[in-house]
Parts: sequence; C-alpha cells; structure tokens
Amino acid sequence: MTPEDLRAAIPAFDDGIYFNAGASGPSPEPVLDATCDAVRSHEVDAPTGAGCYPVAFDAFERYRERFADFLGADRAELALTSSTADGIARVAASVDWEPGDVVVRTDLEHPAGILPWWNLREQGVEVRVLETEDGRVDREAYAEAVADARLVCFNSITWTHGTRWPVADLVEAAHDHGTEVLVDAVQSVGQTDLDCGAWDAEYVVGACHKWLLGPWGAGFLFVREDVDTSPAQVGYRSVTDAMDETPELKPGAARFEVGTTNVGPYAGATAAMDLHEELGTETVEGRITDLAERLAAGLDDRVVGPATPESGLVAFSTGDEDPDALVERLEAEGLYVRSLPSGAVRASVHAYNTEGDVDTLLDAL
Repeated sequence: MTPEDLRAAIPAFDDGIYFNAGASGPSPEPVLDATCDAVRSHEVDAPTGAGCYPVAFDAFERYRERFADFLGADRAELALTSSTADGIARVAASVDWEPGDVVVRTDLEHPAGILPWWNLREQGVEVRVLETEDGRVDREAYAEAVADARLVCFNSITWTHGTRWPVADLVEAAHDHGTEVLVDAVQSVGQTDLDCGAWDAEYVVGACHKWLLGPWGAGFLFVREDVDTSPAQVGYRSVTDAMDETPELKPGAARFEVGTTNVGPYAGATAAMDLHEELGTETVEGRITDLAERLAAGLDDRVVGPATPESGLVAFSTGDEDPDALVERLEAEGLYVRSLPSGAVRASVHAYNTEGDVDTLLDAL
C-alpha cells in the first residue's frame, strides 16, 4: 500500500481535490466493502443462523480487541461509541457532580467539547473557559485554572490551529491538583501514532471517520482501568446479564455501552485500521508533514497557527475575501476546504494528497 494506492481506492476523489479530512475523510473501497459486507451478513445470514444478537455481540468483542490494539489500550478500557461527541456526553452525564464543581475547557474546543459541559449548568457546575493564544496554552494559566477543578477537557491536536498539545505533561499537571482529564483525540486518530494508555488521562475520546477514513458511526471512549465512574445511561449491553433481576454492570469501559447499534461502522473502522497499518504511520505522518509544510510556505504570513505545521491541519486568513465565499469559490473549482468559526479557512492535507494538489490550491488562492 502506497499513498498513491490509497488515493486510487477512494471513489469520492473522482470529482475533485479534497482537503477536508479534519472534518470527514471519505472511505476507501476496502473500508466500504467491509462496512457493507458486515451489514449484509448480519441482516441476511444471522437471522436464520446464529441469531442477530449473538452475532453482533461476538463482533463487538472482536472490534473492541482491534480498537484496543490500534489505540494503545487494554480491551477492558474501551467502550464502542458512535462519535467523539457521544463519548464526551457519556462522561459528562455520568460523573457524580456536586454544586460548585468546576469543569475547565479551552476556548478552542469543538462544540462536541462545549455543549455537554454547558448542559450541566442546572446542576450547579461551573464551566471555566481557559483562553489560549495562537492555538497554544500557557502552562501557568493552565495550572491556575485546574487547581480547584473537578475535570479538564482539551484537544490533543487543535482543530482550529493544528497545534499539537503536550498531552502527557498537561495530564500530569492536572493530576498534581487531583483534577481528572478528558482528552479529545479525534484529530489524532489516523494521523499520528496514538497511545491512550501512555497519556494516563482518565478519559480519551475519538472517532474513526476523519483521518482514519472510516465510516461515520464508529467512535470510542477510553476509560482508565482504575476509574470507577458509573454510567448515567444503562441498557442491556451495559450489564453482564440483562435478564438478571439484580443485574451487575460489566467490568471495564463496556459498562458505558447501552443497546442496539449497527455492526457496519465498526467493521469499516477496523478495515481502515488495517489499511493505515499497511500504509504505515511513519509514511502517513511523513507525507502529511511534507505537504503541510509546502502549503504553509506558499501561504507565508497568511497562516493562522505555527509557521511550521505540527499536523495536517493548516488554517489561513482570507484577506479581503469572505471565508464562506472563498470556500464556495474553491468548491466550484473542485477544491474542497472548510471555513472556521474564527473567520479563517482550513485545509487538511492527508497522505493521499500530492504536491500537485497543494500547488493547485495555492494557485487558486
């Protein structure tokens, strides 16, 4: 598998040059095939075979094992979710909050990392917003903000600037004050070598439909093995025996899973993991680095964020041109980027992109 093979396997690229994997990465044919095959088998073979529920439950455990291996976690530490927002919301709803508790989030969070905390306002939970500068956090300000907090939430890679945060150091600083940590790692999955366990955070969330190029609907919630938070929502997948009159929660993160869900997205996600490993994280990161630096060099002082990119997310100012109008103009030329709430426009360069793609974008700007 080469970057060129990857590009050729993605049918969405027949119609333009795509720079938006930071929002959603179109799936290659092997991922689509795995997704559809899993759904077809479940809907055609399982009903009169081993049964839809046993087949799905066995599949979920296989997927959990694969996710754990790919994400640097123990299988007992992973719950299968539908998205990043789903994982954050499950944590926010489940912590035993008390009036006066403080949650710290940054001013760079995606709505997925904002709304679940906002929803705690009627429980008397204070949400403290940590201001950043140029996509970075001041360590002293961070330490002060988390000193009396119950939990802090931040991104491993910022979706607005593409900056990589020193996650392990920030986790350690929070733990020095007894503060728990939730890391939104969605921009890391498929772009970097992700090791959830090495961060030592209580919670890590993510999804597989961005840089990993999996289908929508497959996400994860990592819950460190020693964390005893009980889920707010409980269904038959949360307990060891749903028919027991006195059911017990499953051990590990699986207690956060609730009920019926489609096997297809997880089958597709594991196929995407296989493709990623066949291509190699080193190849993916190296290609992204080279192309992001080429784009940033061409943009020069228009870059919003580090002059030397730290990820494939490259945001830039649009000068006198309206950001949304620029996005629409580029789309008409077959170039797909996105605007940001900050007023900047963001291009996400991936391993399937080429130097020619980058030059075409620069020429269009």
